[in-house]
Amino acid sequence: MLYEHRGRQPVVPESAYVAPSAVLCGAVVLGERARVLHGAVLTAEDGEVRIGTDVVVMENALVRGRAEHPAVIGDAVLIGPHAHINGAVVEDEVFVATGVSMFPGSVAGAGSELRINSVLQVNSRLRPATVLPIGWIAVGDPAELFSPDRHDELWEVQRGLDFPGTVYGLPRGTSMREVMARQSRFYGAHMDDRRADG
Repeated sequence: MLYEHRGRQPVVPESAYVAPSAVLCGAVVLGERARVLHGAVLTAEDGEVRIGTDVVVMENALVRGRAEHPAVIGDAVLIGPHAHINGAVVEDEVFVATGVSMFPGSVAGAGSELRINSVLQVNSRLRPATVLPIGWIAVGDPAELFSPDRHDELWEVQRGLDFPGTVYGLPRGTSMREVMARQSRFYGAHMDDRRADG
């Protein structure tokens, strides 16, 4: 399903395939021979989603573009099932496995491999050809890799990357009531979406 959002419609070349149960919303541009499988959602909230050539976005993956952080996927990339690519850059020839999370401002360098359920944290850059192991977290620029049992060390690096400021535009410590009131208003823009494919 294709939807116009904030006055922009998805662009799908003839060589691309979008499954009937996938959703492309707003300023989403697919490259040649891109494949978007069932249940995947590519949504340009207030920033673009750009997908390169020969990219496969598998079932139930989410790719979200943001004003300050468009989602940019290079060529020859696999985005695995249930992956979450939010305002991130994935350079050419990257393997993004099932359940991977990439947060705004993050960059997965060319030829890197993000394995099952790994996390590339906000404003972090994974060097080219790096393997991020199953369930591990990469944080910093350049990213340091942490196993899940090293949370205290991870937090020392992550604290300075300003997750709430980058993601919500608010300082750390802002109440959830305020955060969610702003988020509700922001996503309320979808109430004006129109079908662009039928």
